[in-house]
Amino acid sequence: MVQDIAKEKLTELRKKLGLTQAELGQLVGAHTVTVSRWESGHADPSPYQQALLEEFAQAAQKEDFGRTIKNLVIGAGIAAAIYTLLKAAREG
Repeated sequence: MVQDIAKEKLTELRKKLGLTQAELGQLVGAHTVTVSRWESGHADPSPYQQALLEEFAQAAQKEDFGRTIKNLVIGAGIAAAIYTLLKAAREG
């Protein structure tokens, strides 16, 4: 995301999804500090994480999607949140 989309866009995406750095990290398999380093431009996500973030960015275009994801992360769990994000991104 830092490479393909400006680091500010990563912070914007995270906030649009209503997630903390820790929650975004859980979704993509990264530590909170790592997400912070991405947002500050001091590190880049792996290709796998980059692909997930790009899918999440597509899904985030949907209205009120952030609230849905936040509720899934808290309630149903990480797997349900990832499934919902990827499904929404593909439905585009």
